[in-house]
Amino acid sequence: MEMRSSLGRARGLGSTKDGVGHWWAQRVTAIALVPLSIWFVFAAIGLMGADFATYQAWIGIFGNALMMVVLVLVLFYHAHLGMQVVIEDYVSGEACKIATLLVVKFVLFLLAASCVLAVFLVA
Repeated sequence: MEMRSSLGRARGLGSTKDGVGHWWAQRVTAIALVPLSIWFVFAAIGLMGADFATYQAWIGIFGNALMMVVLVLVLFYHAHLGMQVVIEDYVSGEACKIATLLVVKFVLFLLAASCVLAVFLVA
């Protein structure tokens, strides 16, 4: 029989303040994705039927390349935050959870890096 109180058992299990930063990051990236997505949809509609040279000229404009890179980075960071929550909530087993988190983080980083590189190479 353990003689510790509920508070005593809870101490040492980590800070409860860490989740607030994660929550805020998810909300801020979600809000940032709204205007970025609207910009992207209008840009994609404007470029429908365009050839590669037209697209290359469009992405070669500094503002368009910057917006595209920001969109990619915010999108993949938001995806990482969301997938982290899902994995932490639904994957049982600590080793499997850590392995899955590492794989997801690595894959999302590679995808984000490849998208940014593609923007730079086309521009």
